[in-house]
Amino acid sequence: MISKKKVTGLINERIEELDNGLFVVNLHINSANIIHVELDKYEGNVSVMDCMSISRNVEHNLDREEQDFEISVSSAGLDKGLRVFPQYTKNIGRVIKVKLKEGGSLDGPLIAATPEEITLQTTRKERIEGKKKKETIVEDHILKMGQIKEAKVVLSFK
Repeated sequence: MISKKKVTGLINERIEELDNGLFVVNLHINSANIIHVELDKYEGNVSVMDCMSISRNVEHNLDREEQDFEISVSSAGLDKGLRVFPQYTKNIGRVIKVKLKEGGSLDGPLIAATPEEITLQTTRKERIEGKKKKETIVEDHILKMGQIKEAKVVLSFK
């Protein structure tokens, strides 16, 4: 089986050369030597050229005569959610939906993120005793990373 350490080194080598804010979200190598790499960028989107560059660096530095392999490099799609800390910092200010491990979910703008926790702002309407109109209640929720089952960016087409 191809060494994950060697592939990681080749990927990081090219990321440093490109110096455009790329980072690895996921690297998986199965027993059949199928390598799957998912990338994201601190600012902007991952381009096809970014994926090709990473793929070519790995392909050209691994010997197919020694071990045959297959490689696919793609951007981390929004459908898979946020999985590593840099994705949280990239999405500060955007609305995300967080499913909690204990059950339930929260959604609202992500206002802060550290490697240990995130701060999510929620808004709800609530009737206050003695008033006719419902008032808007804004609340900040500090969630430890360990509490989060899944976090996804909410797509808006406004």
